Amino acid sequence: MSTPRECHSAVLSIGVAAPTLRLHVAQVAAGWGRAGGRGQVAVCGPSEDALTLAWLAARRAITAAGILPEEIGGVWWGCTRPPFAEGPNLSFLSAALRLHPQSEAALLSGSPHAGIDALLAAADAVISGRVSTALVVASDSLLPALGSGLEAASGAGAVAVLLAAEGPATLGQVTTEWSPVLDRYRGDLETETREVYDGRLFREQVFLPLCQTVGSSLSADPSTRWSLPDPDGRLGRTLGERLGSIKVVSSAARSELGDTGAAAPLLGLAAALGEPGNLIALGFGGGRATALSIQVSSPVPGSSVVQQHLSGGQEVTYTEALRCRGQLVASGETVEMAVPPGSAMFVRGSHEMLALLGARCLACATVNTPPNVHPTCIGCGAIEFEIIPLPLHGTVQTFVVNQTMPAPFVAPLPLLVLDLEDGSRISCQGASDGSDLYIGVPVELQLRRYALERGVPIYGYAALVATASDNSSERPST
Repeated sequence: MSTPRECHSAVLSIGVAAPTLRLHVAQVAAGWGRAGGRGQVAVCGPSEDALTLAWLAARRAITAAGILPEEIGGVWWGCTRPPFAEGPNLSFLSAALRLHPQSEAALLSGSPHAGIDALLAAADAVISGRVSTALVVASDSLLPALGSGLEAASGAGAVAVLLAAEGPATLGQVTTEWSPVLDRYRGDLETETREVYDGRLFREQVFLPLCQTVGSSLSADPSTRWSLPDPDGRLGRTLGERLGSIKVVSSAARSELGDTGAAAPLLGLAAALGEPGNLIALGFGGGRATALSIQVSSPVPGSSVVQQHLSGGQEVTYTEALRCRGQLVASGETVEMAVPPGSAMFVRGSHEMLALLGARCLACATVNTPPNVHPTCIGCGAIEFEIIPLPLHGTVQTFVVNQTMPAPFVAPLPLLVLDLEDGSRISCQGASDGSDLYIGVPVELQLRRYALERGVPIYGYAALVATASDNSSERPST
């Protein structure tokens, strides 16, 4: 039996995010000429990926904690499939979150165990005193192999927690165990994740023994609530039975989103952080299993809106889901940008685009956006500016909806001119089909993927019509 160690740090707040689309499993079965199939999985839309989900979850956690982004000492991101297999994943996320340029950062990947790895690494940084506040993000948008059983299970989602020395929930014992076995994997030159070779062998010789060992190692009373891994929709229930009469709280998130990979352990218990008591998060992947106990003394900020942020979603067909995942691609020409993503224009303007920055004229206070293309003030012609972060809320000044767009853009695509809360004016894409837009409607800005250019994701901000739930307590700080 594994020997637990103590992991003394605390949870300040939590935030979650879910993609906009939902695919019913019956649609997958029908696509392959089979009947049956229950449940649904979450699918990222054309402008969503693991980074945009991570950004949204992190913004919500930061807002719930009531702190400024520059106060955060570092970000630890766990993701099985980051946007770049090798590249500036952390720099893009840190810039979009407006973290301090000297903040620490670490990307953990390689298996669904990466979310737990990120949490423990961040906790160690807090315990050691290296940082006072650490941001942990776990996100995934899994890409299952076509025709495999993973298509009925693989989903997407994100969760973020802020850690500090003290808070309403305390991390306690942690135990881990590994075995050099092959479970789900993806080869070096492969894009799709393969399922296990022998389902019964994986269940009886790999998954259940490892998870049961680490779960049984932690002291838990009957009132303890558990977040359990559930790779296929059935193993979680079996594991719960092996662990005894336990209360499983991760079923709701699993039913809504499917298997969320690296995000699953923390996403499964996010809503339960709103109720005092003991929790255990159990993560699995890459031949490793880890269990972590969390003692909740008072409701964690952000937990009350978890279910609201996870539920809903637009139903799509199997064909639409394949197009969004990039597994069904139309033939023909696509329109490339005039300059490559590594060109001087992007090097100079990437930070202001990701962080949504403006240049306030020191002479007349006009806000110029984007700063890189306005060497002189559009209001008075002055050349001295102060770089400022722009608000993420405003109203529609005017808009147009493009009904025909060249690939890779998807029509209908709204283009909007917005008046932000600080009086500045910007143009951006809309995140809907435009049917909900009208002049004067309040909107909020979210980070989205505009395009995949020469293999590089291009990010910018898209406007969504603000809902009644977008109150000041849930709005990202500016």
